[in-house]
Amino acid sequence: MKRSVITIFVCLWGVATFAYAQDTKVDPNAVPKEINAKFLSEDLKAEEWVNRFEIESREIYAHRKEIVAAVKFTKGDRVADIGAGTGLFLAPFAEAVGAMGKVFAVDISPKLIAHMNKRIVDEGITNVEVVLSKEKSTELRDRSVDVVFICDTYHHFEHYEAMMRSIFSALRPGGQLIVIDFERIPGVSREWTLGHIRAGKEKFSSEITQAGFRLVEEIKITGFKENYFLRFERQ
Repeated sequence: MKRSVITIFVCLWGVATFAYAQDTKVDPNAVPKEINAKFLSEDLKAEEWVNRFEIESREIYAHRKEIVAAVKFTKGDRVADIGAGTGLFLAPFAEAVGAMGKVFAVDISPKLIAHMNKRIVDEGITNVEVVLSKEKSTELRDRSVDVVFICDTYHHFEHYEAMMRSIFSALRPGGQLIVIDFERIPGVSREWTLGHIRAGKEKFSSEITQAGFRLVEEIKITGFKENYFLRFERQ
């Protein structure tokens, strides 16, 4: 009798342990913990990020002209740069959409928002509006933009489903969504990429199409070795 009780206890303990392990299993596609903490910090110094983001060794910066050309803006377009950061694309986007167009520079970082506001004044850009977003919302009006541009930022969306719903709402039907992010290929990509980027191109594409977008094409940018460029359309 005692042996039976012990056996039952061990079995139940094993089941409970297995269930706990299942419940606490780490999601392999989860965003790295506190990935956005540095951007939300009151101690952030914008110039330090300018020196990190706007240098020739960064593919996005080195090929910025080709990127802007590949988006295929038309005069009068209203474009939202989600995760605009230091404002790398403010001036080229503002020029591409013309005086009748509008650029919304969207970011969650109050310090970078202040930096971009100063930048548009210093550079005399008149068709840019800087928008402080939330981690689950772009804070843009429904159907207010023709193009949404997400560059090296999608992998920072901690609540990607909510953010994609917000982007879907902000984009007019038939509008385009541009996503540039890092290739994540085990055995090929850098260790930094494997640790920082939660998933690869196929997984991100699947999430975006499930949010109501159609993948139109992948654009090849000359010189891209770590990044990819995808064009989607809002259904």
